[in-house]
Amino acid sequence: MITFLISNLRKIMGLERTLSIIKPDATRRNLTGAINERFEKSGLKIVAQKRLQLTEEQAKQFYIVHKDRPFYGELVSFMISGAVVAQVLEGENAVAKNREIMGATNPKDAADGTIRKDFAESIEANSVHGSDSLENAKNEISFFFSEMEICR
Repeated sequence: MITFLISNLRKIMGLERTLSIIKPDATRRNLTGAINERFEKSGLKIVAQKRLQLTEEQAKQFYIVHKDRPFYGELVSFMISGAVVAQVLEGENAVAKNREIMGATNPKDAADGTIRKDFAESIEANSVHGSDSLENAKNEISFFFSEMEICR
């Protein structure tokens, strides 16, 4: 009952949750704090967070939607090359806001002041991942977090 009420309250308030991953290129350069500062200054709240080293199987499973694309193997290799920070961001229109803060996938196309423009090393090592829809956000969040790990 409580979960139902909280879920409905979030809908009424326009609150969403989205998954954010700070990728190995950014964690290697100690950019976690700088990146999270951008999320928080933009009104997103970090309601769950963990640093982990993905296994090859975990990375393959998480990016299974890209399995048939030519970059899949390189993406998996990159994502297991170092620690990542998986986190749940919450706020009004969190999916769209997170994608705006991240910037275009290719840092050369990203707007000034976005995470990818300022921190990415390349299109592959672009520092962050973010869910692209509410439906994917729910699936991606549940890949990394149980409901007990998300603070309300």
